[in-house]
Amino acid sequence: MIKVLLVDDHAVVRMGLKMLLNSLPDMEVVGEASEGNEGIEMALEEKPDAILMDLSMPHGKDGLSATGELKKLLPETAILILTMHDDEEYLFRAIQAGASGCVLKSAPHNELVNAIRSVCQGDAYLHPSAQKRLMEEYLGNLKEDGSDTYQLLSDREKEVLTLIAKGYSNKEIAEKLVISVKTVETHKGNLMEKLQMKTRPELVSFALKKGLLGYGIQ
Repeated sequence: MIKVLLVDDHAVVRMGLKMLLNSLPDMEVVGEASEGNEGIEMALEEKPDAILMDLSMPHGKDGLSATGELKKLLPETAILILTMHDDEEYLFRAIQAGASGCVLKSAPHNELVNAIRSVCQGDAYLHPSAQKRLMEEYLGNLKEDGSDTYQLLSDREKEVLTLIAKGYSNKEIAEKLVISVKTVETHKGNLMEKLQMKTRPELVSFALKKGLLGYGIQ
């Protein structure tokens, strides 16, 4: 059973989502919150598998800020951003904050359900139009720069890059790859030098363009 927490400032939206998800055999809504701070408190109490997080909440903490805090407190919980904004800026900001993906509020019910199941399996999810724009941007970058720095990375560095982009800490990466934290830090330093990048958001953006999170161009 997938335990889901709803964080949205519109009671009618929460009611509709709750009715939809509770009607499914593998999902259960374990809590509702109307703003980010309340959502954080409830998430710590209920330990949900997935959180549907509204992006724009005028009262209290907004969705992006709450997502950033929750990924530090509950790194294993998947956060799916619900948004009305079909905009690249919001998309990248959500991913950088630690979200596993984004779904438009106008999306069909089956797309939302599939997105929840997908992120709970450890995959990332983007709505189709966002995937298309990311691929177009990736192709545009390739035309502007014929060199593919990704090929400079070793297989292990590629693994570390993918896990970093998925939001795992150095310690969690070390446990997954059965290596020391120091070795992870070395790989991270080497790949950032090869890619000429200095920050984690840059790595996440690069990984998105490379399709390392389960979508896009490989």
